[in-house]
Amino acid sequence: MFRLSQTALRRAAAGRRRLPTAALQTRTYLGGAGEMRVSEETAKREQALWDRAQPKYDAIMDKHLRLPSAADEERALDVRRKRLVYRSKQRGWLEVDLLLGTWASENVPTLTVDELDQFERFVNLETIDIYNVLTLRTDVPEEMKGAEGGEKSLVERIQEWAKESPLGKADRERYVEVKTKNNLI
Repeated sequence: MFRLSQTALRRAAAGRRRLPTAALQTRTYLGGAGEMRVSEETAKREQALWDRAQPKYDAIMDKHLRLPSAADEERALDVRRKRLVYRSKQRGWLEVDLLLGTWASENVPTLTVDELDQFERFVNLETIDIYNVLTLRTDVPEEMKGAEGGEKSLVERIQEWAKESPLGKADRERYVEVKTKNNLI
């Protein structure tokens, strides 16, 4: 009876060698399950499956062990930006979707990593809280405010943008005119 330890099996797999047929015929499993004998036909079938799966296994293992490169970090940053834009547009409230989503589409691609962190903290707030900040019903939360007399924080800049944006303004006379013209009043 030929017995190959788990370490030897891993070394054989890492070394990209074929496992000895005898090793495939008698296996020991962890957890006290004991040994298991398999036929020569089963061993050949398993070896064929391993030979077919090994290139994909090697690619996954190489990707797993490889240190992240600048391209990987840039791709991850791009994915993060796209997710933040999506989350800004899909809040569930039309008003917040329009205001925050429009701002995000225009500005998120140019934000630095620190500004992305600030924006992500803002987007993680409840939708009602975001709405109240954007519409000036409440002030910017203390932890999201800029330094006194210094540069404005990202959230304060978003609030200022919403105040100046045509999306954030409503002209009562124009509203009545449109409603009346379209027989909606």
